Amino acid sequence: MSDFPSILVTGGAGYIGSILVPKLLDRGHDVTIFDTFSFGRDPLDGVVDHADLDLVEGDIRDRERVERLFEEGDFDAVIHLAAISNDPSSNLDPELTTSVNRDGVQQVMDIARASGVDRLLYASSASVYGIKETEDVTEDLELDPITLYAQYKAEGEDHLNGIVDDDFCGVSVRAATVCGYAPRLRLDLVVNILTSHALDRGEIRVYGGDQMRPNIHVEDISDFYIHLLDADRETINGESYNVSNENYTVMGLAELIQDVLDNDVEIEVEPTDDNRSYHLSAEKVARELEFHPEYSIEQAVRDLQSAYRDDEWSDHDASTHHNVEWMQEHPEDWNFGGETYLEDTDA
Repeated sequence: MSDFPSILVTGGAGYIGSILVPKLLDRGHDVTIFDTFSFGRDPLDGVVDHADLDLVEGDIRDRERVERLFEEGDFDAVIHLAAISNDPSSNLDPELTTSVNRDGVQQVMDIARASGVDRLLYASSASVYGIKETEDVTEDLELDPITLYAQYKAEGEDHLNGIVDDDFCGVSVRAATVCGYAPRLRLDLVVNILTSHALDRGEIRVYGGDQMRPNIHVEDISDFYIHLLDADRETINGESYNVSNENYTVMGLAELIQDVLDNDVEIEVEPTDDNRSYHLSAEKVARELEFHPEYSIEQAVRDLQSAYRDDEWSDHDASTHHNVEWMQEHPEDWNFGGETYLEDTDA
């Protein structure tokens, strides 16, 4: 185990958290999950009775609750995953997104620092780069977020870098689009979307196709957070890291999935206004941290296929797998402090 016996994982019941938390427990950490549990607690069924796991229900916007959490927890490190995830979800209600992805996130960072936490690992996103024409998108390029989600991820990085010091180590993780099976399965991420369509409908619908997309397996991104717990603080403090394995065009992904599934899946192409495209370089993490992803996109597709065959998921259209649909169906989950959010949706 690393030097951080007690770890807080915000949003730990989510897609990445449902893979990461069991790994932390296996390493001997005491783990506390702070989560609204809007998507339920079922993703944690495999570890819910673990003696070293504590589940705390709460909202990162609730300052009093967050302060009490840190006072009672005496955490050595924080892995901060909690947020409204992806562009479509963030666009549902800009005020809600501001309250969570900007105000709530920065509040957790400030309280963690004031509470004597040694290390905070922040889930940023490769989307902070916007659209880049350069051959390889590296960490030294200027950030140019073009969506609200990306904007607040970038602002979170700026805020964290402004409060790090010799006693408080902060690191931003600019992950590529995550893929693969997890107990809290998301089917609104590109590889997972295309694979689920192939399995559930027998066809893959590609919008555009020429856009380049970087990808990282959910197992690899989880392993990277653990890798950062063991990394030298002087090397990582105040740094941002791209984490990616393979870069493909969207059409290339569709063709790969078609090949892996080895069936008569058809590919249909439709136009799109989403022209975001970039080739993400992960050379920095390989050079400075000697981190090398081990799971391929092919493995992600096979994992999803295996889970589908084992009835671990069966309905592509179930709202629990799609953040936008779930948020629209459950607007009450986002009410806080007298504010009513998502009231203009179709929920």
